[in-house]
Amino acid sequence: MNLLPLLATHWPAVRDIYEQGIATGNATFETQAPTWEAWDKAHLPHSRLVVLDEAGTVLGWAALSPVSSRCVYGGVAELSIYVAAEARGQGVGRLLLHALIQASETNGIWTLQAGTFEENTASIGLHTQAGFRVIGHRERIGQHHGVWRNTVQMERRSPSVGIT
Repeated sequence: MNLLPLLATHWPAVRDIYEQGIATGNATFETQAPTWEAWDKAHLPHSRLVVLDEAGTVLGWAALSPVSSRCVYGGVAELSIYVAAEARGQGVGRLLLHALIQASETNGIWTLQAGTFEENTASIGLHTQAGFRVIGHRERIGQHHGVWRNTVQMERRSPSVGIT
């Protein structure tokens, strides 16, 4: 597997993987993938990653979104990780998450946040193994296809960035 920066040229495959996640009903509240322009604007310009197989097929992607426009939260980001259906269970998510943590710290991020549907136990387990801790549960936080959904809120504090 090859880990590379996520570029606009990867967008068609990234969008397809995002749509696969949307189709599971347990990956996001979103109901359709955005355009490249909207996605690009909503995510930080750094810490955007893809994993490709030997043939150059995108197997998964990860990126960060700011949690606030207020400067005091400049080192806090929400992460997104999506793995292609055919690549799940092969270590792609683990590779992306560990690389995303490293990239985020290189770029001054001291706290990573993840909000995950409580049914997405694979994602919760992946984050826990990478040092995230559960900080809370949000009950009936939003409706997804007319059904109220609960989320598990997790965070990882950097042991080196933001420590003075």
